[in-house]
Amino acid sequence: MDNLDIFVIFDRIADRLLQLLVALSWLLLASFFVVALGAARAHADDLGCGGDDIIAAMAKSEPAKLETLQKQAAATENGTGLLWKIEKPGIRPSYLFGTMHLTDPRVLKLSDATQAAYQGADTVVIETDEVLDPKAQFKVLTETPELMMFTDATTLDKLIPKDKVDAVKAALQQRGLTLAAVNRMQPWMLTSMLAMPACELARTKDGTAFLDIKLARDAQAAGKKVAGLETIKDQLGAMASLPMQFHIDGLMETLALGPRLNDIFETMTVLYTKGEIGMIFPLMRSVSPDGIESGSSYAAFEETMVNARNRVMADRASSIIDQGSAFIAVGALHLPGKDGLVSLLRNKGYKVSAE
Repeated sequence: MDNLDIFVIFDRIADRLLQLLVALSWLLLASFFVVALGAARAHADDLGCGGDDIIAAMAKSEPAKLETLQKQAAATENGTGLLWKIEKPGIRPSYLFGTMHLTDPRVLKLSDATQAAYQGADTVVIETDEVLDPKAQFKVLTETPELMMFTDATTLDKLIPKDKVDAVKAALQQRGLTLAAVNRMQPWMLTSMLAMPACELARTKDGTAFLDIKLARDAQAAGKKVAGLETIKDQLGAMASLPMQFHIDGLMETLALGPRLNDIFETMTVLYTKGEIGMIFPLMRSVSPDGIESGSSYAAFEETMVNARNRVMADRASSIIDQGSAFIAVGALHLPGKDGLVSLLRNKGYKVSAE
């Protein structure tokens, strides 16, 4: 596969696919797929996400089930709150902020405390600052195409179960795509396009920046230093390292969730705006098709895409925190849990407290 073929396929799918692949990676942690930009044609104001709050509905129809989920969430370490103050004697405080990588206006609106912490920082840190540089993105694409495309004789139509091919084709048709057009893509990229709500896709296509990119761009405009904790290659390489069967299972799950996807996005957005991050994983397990989230494949996913990345981010954040006055914005699902960033930074000797 030569470079020209790669760029032709890339352009047919989306002009900013790689940016969203990287920046929306936290959602993968919640719902087992990366959200990416597909081939939008409509404008954002023509498309509503719709979607109902699953939690609100559950409170009326399944209160016992909701109570169980709430207990699971309550047992999650550091599961509540988006903004955390990081302190160490002799250096100016820094802040850790959990983002949701979407363009929803509710997500883009910062609390007063978060806005103050952001404005007061000398350095703004996001997961990877390479998403601000199109040249860096295309460099990864051209140097390591195998992270996103099949470069051998493998094609998606050979991997998708025969009884699911028609469903995949129908879902792609709704996005203005054909299976032939994406047949050499890695399955997790196809999953990404099928998962993206139409309104998010359209807003991004219209130029609305999702939260992390907005924070980084505004910081650059204000003359602040902008840094990253990972590289694009780090993130795509981690995804590509997971077992192929896991990716195929994720694609089948996305198809199975189908009409519920907008409800899932709406519910996660509501939970995020309330700072109830510890509730997101229990929610996803409750709506996920049986078996997809269990077993050795999911254990590999959790270690590769969550725990290992958290350890890397904590190590790289330390040197930035020690310089003082940093605002570190990463996907909110990297924060909670015993292997989350809040706990890992505490283990490094920092005082980390919810704001």
